[in-house]
Amino acid sequence: MRRPTATHEVEQQIDRLVQLSHGDPHSVLGIHPDGDGIVVRTYRPDAESVTVLPDFGGRIPARHRRSGVFEARLNNRPELFGYLIEAKYPGGQSFTLRDPYSFPPTFGELDSHLAAEGRHERIWERLGAHPTHHRGASGTSFAVWAPTARSVSVVGDFNSWDGRLHPMRSIGSTGIWELFIPEVGSGERYKFEVHPRHGGVHLLKADPYAFRTEAPPLSASIVHDTTRWQWKDHKYLEERARTPHPHAPLSVYEVHLGSWRRNVEEGDRALTYREAAGQLAAYVKDLGFTHVELLPVAEHPFGGSWGYQVTGYFAPTARYGHPDDFRAFVEEMHAQGVGVIVDWVPAHFPRDPHALARFDGTALYEHEDPREGAHPDWGTLVFNYGRNEVRNFLLASALFWIEQYHVDGLRVDAVASMLYRDYSRKEGEWIPNKSGGRENEEAIAFMKELNERVKALHPGALMIAEESTAFPKVTHPAGYGGLGFHYKWSLGWMHDTLKYFATEPVYRRWHHNQLTFAMMYIFSEQFLLSLSHDEVVHGKGSLFTKMAGDDWQKFANLRALYAMMWAHPGKKLLFMGSEFAQRAEWNHDRSLDWHLLQSPGHAGVQKLVRDLNARYKAEPALFELDGDPAGFQWLKADAAEENVLAFLRWSKDRKRHIACVANLSPVPRRGYRVGLPKAGEYVEVVNSDAGEYGGSGVGNHGRVHAEQTAWDGQPASAAMSLPPLGVVWLEPR
Repeated sequence: MRRPTATHEVEQQIDRLVQLSHGDPHSVLGIHPDGDGIVVRTYRPDAESVTVLPDFGGRIPARHRRSGVFEARLNNRPELFGYLIEAKYPGGQSFTLRDPYSFPPTFGELDSHLAAEGRHERIWERLGAHPTHHRGASGTSFAVWAPTARSVSVVGDFNSWDGRLHPMRSIGSTGIWELFIPEVGSGERYKFEVHPRHGGVHLLKADPYAFRTEAPPLSASIVHDTTRWQWKDHKYLEERARTPHPHAPLSVYEVHLGSWRRNVEEGDRALTYREAAGQLAAYVKDLGFTHVELLPVAEHPFGGSWGYQVTGYFAPTARYGHPDDFRAFVEEMHAQGVGVIVDWVPAHFPRDPHALARFDGTALYEHEDPREGAHPDWGTLVFNYGRNEVRNFLLASALFWIEQYHVDGLRVDAVASMLYRDYSRKEGEWIPNKSGGRENEEAIAFMKELNERVKALHPGALMIAEESTAFPKVTHPAGYGGLGFHYKWSLGWMHDTLKYFATEPVYRRWHHNQLTFAMMYIFSEQFLLSLSHDEVVHGKGSLFTKMAGDDWQKFANLRALYAMMWAHPGKKLLFMGSEFAQRAEWNHDRSLDWHLLQSPGHAGVQKLVRDLNARYKAEPALFELDGDPAGFQWLKADAAEENVLAFLRWSKDRKRHIACVANLSPVPRRGYRVGLPKAGEYVEVVNSDAGEYGGSGVGNHGRVHAEQTAWDGQPASAAMSLPPLGVVWLEPR
């Protein structure tokens, strides 16, 4: 016969339970063999009485042992059984519930092992809140990582946010706390009440792995079942997996969902995911972009951060609707043949008290030392990439968005700040690595692992780095010493090009190298040419207002910039509004100025972008060899006095080519001779000065004839008319 548990042992456990310092409440609560019978204990503070209702029938009154702990004993009954708890409270209130402490753990040994090693790539399936069936009961399994906490409780609407009612159990040495709560399902609000080991005020934390959240400024997590959505985009994903990146066209329309277009009739509110889906998909498809890139849609408390200070790494922001509404958004994009890239932010996170910062009372996701763990530019915290569980958290987040939301790629924000320990820090404000250098070796190892796993698990999904330094081999495979990204934003090209186009034409002859210098490095990586949101905020003005000259010249310069950009080696990205020459600087709280399209000048810029995308996608010479010098050839690189540039783009098989000729002075040039690869007729497939785009109409009546006259190192050449502040593309007939 089993010896009854000693009274003093039970009393000690009750003390720890009541003091919210018990790491294994299941060892004292729930149903336990005890001597020759069974004991059932429950902690129901404030209850007047408790009755145990066994599944085999009957009612067993429980005695109040002390401090809200009730105990019922059945002698001469050796086997365990299912039961309900009936608790009555002052005023006549009564609740009947199945006891969470009668259930075994839902977190297994293999999960614990993989989580501790940082190798649980699908850890979102185990941590967080998961509606499930467990031992015959429906409910939700909760799990959270808080290794130094003295105790953790689940609180929510289902228990009046009372941390005494649902303390969790610690699983081995993993630092993970777990609890299955019957009868809690999708839609329930919850948080984790974390009690730090060294005392003090408890912390009320949102779930780091929450799939759904309240809309800010509210911050509770919401139980959500991710398994119910039935996807219909299988054909799109199959085709995506066959896309031959980087030898395929990529033209990206960057979007901030809250300000692209707003519902003026309903208080000037942002569109929901579902409202935006149809409108944006149709618009992007019409303009010919291959992808949209969304500024971060992961949950974030401050709208003014544009999403770059993330608190919910597994939850689409509730500002625009339900998680399944975001799935509908992606699905509609795919139905229209448009890919979806989302900005993803593993470089830093905000200090909001409900989120990751000092999650269990210690520097858990961040570093304790501010020289490593605090970001001086943004007032945020830096992830500890050397900690297995943190690295696992970020890797799982990246894979989660690709798998669970079918996004077609991640643009990784602020990569440079991850690469260097001294990023934006003065001497004495950073700690060298173990070799005495400035590189963040742990972050570099993480990025290599991230990119390799994405490529292995999700062929065709893109990884894009916003990296602003000359760090080598960002887009080279990890196995060859690279970081493994597919593409890197060419911020050098952006800076030089915008500086040139802001220069008055009379001075451009002395700035010619700002347009040619990119060819010194453009083939060292797989680059994406980006004119992003960063260039139209913080007093920088819009792209239109950056252009030199009067209104006519600004339009002409902007059209010329786009025509050169789409012909230039590198993939393309344009921020919303720039496609129709938005005049005002971007404001995240208001819609784009769509009324401008009533003006021929603005509508003309939009039509040019549409035609550039169409021609770009149809012409292999413009995209097949973006990262290969074999795909590019100068015709005129040094005509600085005339402000003229000309170059060729070649297809992979050398059977096709496009000539791009730019005259970036405000005067037309008649009879200007340019070398070409062969004699015969060339079609003027693009003229940025065409009347239909709002230009002056100077051109070549749609074609030029190349003679067998050697010029510019080519066997043939043509005398042509170059429009003022204009760019023409020529294609051999």
